[in-house]
Amino acid sequence: MDPALHQSIFQINDQKTFRETALKVFHFQATHVPVYKEYLEALGVNVSEVNEVEEIPFLPVEFFKTHTIICEGKKAEIIFESSGTTSSTPARHHIPDVSLYEKSFAKGFYHFYGDPQGYLILALLPSYLERSGSSLVHMMDRLIGNSDHPQSGFYLDNLQELTSVLERSKEERQPTLLLGVSFALLDLAEQYPMDLGNHCIVMETGGMKGRRKELIRGELHAQLASSFGLETIHSEYGMTELLSQAYSMGNGRFQAPPWMKIAIRDPNDPLTLLPAEESGGINIIDLANLNTCSFIATGDLGKKHTDGSFEVIGRFDHTDIRGCNLMVL
Repeated sequence: MDPALHQSIFQINDQKTFRETALKVFHFQATHVPVYKEYLEALGVNVSEVNEVEEIPFLPVEFFKTHTIICEGKKAEIIFESSGTTSSTPARHHIPDVSLYEKSFAKGFYHFYGDPQGYLILALLPSYLERSGSSLVHMMDRLIGNSDHPQSGFYLDNLQELTSVLERSKEERQPTLLLGVSFALLDLAEQYPMDLGNHCIVMETGGMKGRRKELIRGELHAQLASSFGLETIHSEYGMTELLSQAYSMGNGRFQAPPWMKIAIRDPNDPLTLLPAEESGGINIIDLANLNTCSFIATGDLGKKHTDGSFEVIGRFDHTDIRGCNLMVL
């Protein structure tokens, strides 16, 4: 791999540079990532004729459950694993260079929220801490480590202690980020409602994990905002199969960092992309996935807006994404 390609990903600052870099990454992965190469061959794609980003095929996310997706000649330094359920196969993301992930989430966080050093960072992620291999736990552990505040940390079931920390941070007007899985934030909101003031950001990362009734995002945010005295609730959009995250500042619309872009595919024709303001399957280009696959067709439904922001409006009824039958699984 050209080391300059690695460096150029996080220097992207305009659409032209993104397109140029994305095409370089595509041609690299189409040659050097065996699973993606085989998938392209099954589609009958002539890689040398792909000269526009819109022509790049997206790998169904289900392949991360059935194949080891990694650049040839590389070995995984760490393997991130999705939570899944007892009846489903977890996705596994084989990461040969974890520093690439750490650079991606650090630069992404800084892009939207500034230096984590200035925050009190509180993570309420019980379901994630109860298993190993969580990319979200890895991210939050590093961000907490970069925070100067002595009480930054993970809070599992000690909600009363967490409440005391939050109340003290309000008194001190300490900039605070409370990130949590949805069901745990609802538990906190119901057991310890409080006015957090305008110094605190509450960010949900989705997921009831079978612990509570599923809610649409609007309902979830309304309940949390009411209990915490906030006007808006933030959201993080990420997944095991990606090394980058998108964030919503509270209006339900997510923004991606410069090296990550969203496209919407036709649910009835997964190789066709839809224009802005039409709903369909979410495709993601994450150039930080340099050693695996940067072009992922997710199981999420969404809509992209003309300003580049996007909404997540649900999931496909069946998690198997169309196109997987092009290869023997």
